Amino acid sequence: MVILTELTSKFRHVRLILAREKGHPDGDRREGYDLLVPLDESGHLDAAEWKENQSLCRVRRFRPKGEDMIGRLRRKSGGQWYFDYAQGQSDDEIAFHLSDERFVQGEYISIRNGDVMRPYRIILVEKP
Repeated sequence: MVILTELTSKFRHVRLILAREKGHPDGDRREGYDLLVPLDESGHLDAAEWKENQSLCRVRRFRPKGEDMIGRLRRKSGGQWYFDYAQGQSDDEIAFHLSDERFVQGEYISIRNGDVMRPYRIILVEKP
């Protein structure tokens, strides 16, 4: 369990929900992600802060069916961000262009699970 006093002032709780896509014309609030990540003043991921506090950067994937998956935000040597659920590489999810994205309510982020790229809308950005 993360003790909130360990978090720096840059950390934010971010909630993503499935956006409109084929098969989900209205999206789905029951499917998404909760992230605990450091953001800079403009709402981008703060890579330096992440590097200093990697163990505190969490991901929770939730779905209407099945158990939640808990993991960490990781970064490959080339700079690509991904969600690591520590059950082997087959469960890792790539966050498309996450370094360029601003974590602001109403913005969209694409996440790839296997061969499927899906859109998610940011509905919450708040201090934990």
